[in-house]
Amino acid sequence: MAIKDVVAARVLELCRERGIRPNELANRAGVTASTVYSLLDARRRDVSVVTVKKLCDGLEITIGEFFASAEFDALEQEIV
Repeated sequence: MAIKDVVAARVLELCRERGIRPNELANRAGVTASTVYSLLDARRRDVSVVTVKKLCDGLEITIGEFFASAEFDALEQEIV
């Protein structure tokens, strides 16, 4: 699984835990709903760390808490 896919899955997981929809997260984070939905779109391959930080702010967690997940630890090395 690519890091972008893991980021998207983590965002959805955190939204489910909090009982919010992605568009509500966008409002809380001060980004557009299209920014969040673009991050969740499997066809898009890039994700900005600045966007992840803003979403973390909207979720009221640190960026360290966001990435403290076994899925991130299990990612394959990107450099071949």
